[in-house]
Amino acid sequence: MTEEKSTVEMKKEALFYKRQNAAKALSAEAQAAADAFCEGYKAFLDAGKTEREAAAFLVSRAKERGFSEFDPKRRYESGDRVYLCNRGKAVVLAVLGEQPLEAGLRLTAAHIDSPRLDLKPNPLYEADELALFKTHYYGGIKKYQWTSLPLALHGVVVRRDGEAVPVCIGERDDEPRFVVTDLLPHLANEQMKRTLADGVRGEELNVLVGSRPFADDEASELVKLNILDLLFQKYGVTEADFLSAELEVVPAFRACDIGLDRSMIGAYGHDDRVCAYPAAEALFAIEGTPVHTAVAVLTDKEEIGSDGNTGLNSAYLRHFLTDLCLARGENVRIALSNTKSLSADVTAAFDPTFPDAYERANAAFLNRGVALMKYSGARGKSGTSDASAEYMAWVRRTLDDAGVYWQCAELGKVDAGGGGTVAMFLAAQDIDVVDVGVPVLSMHAPFEVVSKLDVYMTYQACAAFYARF
Repeated sequence: MTEEKSTVEMKKEALFYKRQNAAKALSAEAQAAADAFCEGYKAFLDAGKTEREAAAFLVSRAKERGFSEFDPKRRYESGDRVYLCNRGKAVVLAVLGEQPLEAGLRLTAAHIDSPRLDLKPNPLYEADELALFKTHYYGGIKKYQWTSLPLALHGVVVRRDGEAVPVCIGERDDEPRFVVTDLLPHLANEQMKRTLADGVRGEELNVLVGSRPFADDEASELVKLNILDLLFQKYGVTEADFLSAELEVVPAFRACDIGLDRSMIGAYGHDDRVCAYPAAEALFAIEGTPVHTAVAVLTDKEEIGSDGNTGLNSAYLRHFLTDLCLARGENVRIALSNTKSLSADVTAAFDPTFPDAYERANAAFLNRGVALMKYSGARGKSGTSDASAEYMAWVRRTLDDAGVYWQCAELGKVDAGGGGTVAMFLAAQDIDVVDVGVPVLSMHAPFEVVSKLDVYMTYQACAAFYARF
């Protein structure tokens, strides 16, 4: 009986697919390294709550690491490090490799935009002696989650004369915050008859910004006037300047450790800065000259379909790669066809409070490492690229050979819905691509949660990928 059990166990060991818990398997030194890496990640989250701020952070970091701004007229050689910033909202980083570009690149792509509330073009109004901003939500949100939270205002106002005025209010301890109010339960009988999706409607996401009038007289809209006067004193802008502004309302709290064991990070904007930061840092950490040119694309507009000239469904990445190839007399079509890429985007972490949304055998779990997703999309795989078996095997070998903890997953149950990534836009360029990323609890909420070990394994995965022959 003992011998039979031993045989069974050996066969299980040889034949079963097992997902290891990195928290159990990693040494204390490795876990300490993960914790240290995540301190830098938390600083990135706090400094880059919008795509513009995240892009500025990454450009500054690139300059510190010896990267120079890309010049499309220049021929770049092996070992050169360049960056391109597209309209202040998307960044391309590259380290030129030993092999010709036509041998293919090692390319990662992540996005640096996150769900939020944008101010409408004409946002400021006064109602019943309160001043408020009208908003238009950006990306997929549960609208009720954005009420009764301390909020901050970030962005840029471009005045009629063309001067860009950066705005950031609500992050420092000595600054005011803002809030979207909600109805008290005593008077919310009619509201609570609505469906959960309709509990707070889009036109009810109004941000409270003031209550004191400009002067004690009988003129109308004095609270609104007072707010405009304060904005003019601080930023030199008028109400008409809202028409040429990009102002975003985001949570005012900072990234923090979660749990008594401090094993997790809670913050706004994990989706998808939790993949963008490891992808960029792994590229910054490349020493010397890699075999293949390594590229990290940190893009905008993913949350609304990747359209627009700063989203990956535009031509800016192909233009960058075309310019690189032309200067060296190489064919960009051949380079793209031989390129291998990772679409680095988050997936849903299994939540034991809501198990019915997941198919457990194909769900991602916290602390089991970076999640490898053959496809994303919705229901019948719509809006996905569906990586080939051959490429899946190549990525598996890459991660295994580097000792990276990883798991294979889907977003949730097939008919529950789903979500897209930038993978399909890379695939449209004839590039091999697969989705990899960090599992997230409470994805798209104003406060999301990730495992520190999963963040670190994503960094290790990107580093192994850049180095792979």
